[in-house]
Amino acid sequence: MKIAVISDIHGNKLALDTVLEDIKKNDCDKIFCLGDIAMAGYDPNYTIEKCIELNNIMGRNFEIIQGNTDKMIADYSDSCFSKVIKSSAPMAHALRDDMLIIKKENIEFLRKLPANKMVNVTHKSKTLKIHLVHGSPRRQDEGISTRLTEKEVADATSRSFSDIIFCGHTHIPCGFVLQSGKHVINVGSIGRSMTPIKMPVYAILKINDNGTFEIEHKFLDYDNKKVSRLIASRGFEGADELAKMFL
Repeated sequence: MKIAVISDIHGNKLALDTVLEDIKKNDCDKIFCLGDIAMAGYDPNYTIEKCIELNNIMGRNFEIIQGNTDKMIADYSDSCFSKVIKSSAPMAHALRDDMLIIKKENIEFLRKLPANKMVNVTHKSKTLKIHLVHGSPRRQDEGISTRLTEKEVADATSRSFSDIIFCGHTHIPCGFVLQSGKHVINVGSIGRSMTPIKMPVYAILKINDNGTFEIEHKFLDYDNKKVSRLIASRGFEGADELAKMFL
């Protein structure tokens, strides 16, 4: 059995289509999506509606949760804008512009997503308890990265009684195997990668017939220059600065 785990699409249609095509080539049985579907991209309605389509077509083979920016869109207000602008003016202006173009029914879809989800996956005689979170089991916006010590990762995930925790949020892939045997995997970002090459990253969990499993980060290539131009063309304040993050 193969399960693709994606995160942080951020309205990037080209990145999402590129990854979905690779998932198809790898014959994955399921897709897990860890949120941040729409904000600060060039086609937020497309990426939301593609997730809705996958949810309708794949049923329980497609699991999806809410990311912190999905919550920002769902709960948007002037105070939300003021809070975001203190940390990143381009992101705040992107969020405000998103609210002008994202359809109401798509916002409602984001609002109804769960903040996290526990999924039991059974293959042959092996059942894995998999916890899907955006940031960490404690908070949607808590990043798990290589900057943390093993103890800090263990503390951040101590509330999760699972075999594997999949997370995103930081846009940088990494992984930990804790002393408890728990695997904590940041799958990276497909829509706005923070790796040096700025290319889409996702993960594939392969569960073998003998009950063992392996996890691989998949690094893909796509036209990031085109995406940068499309982001800049949105024209909101700071769009040019945001577009540079894709290069």
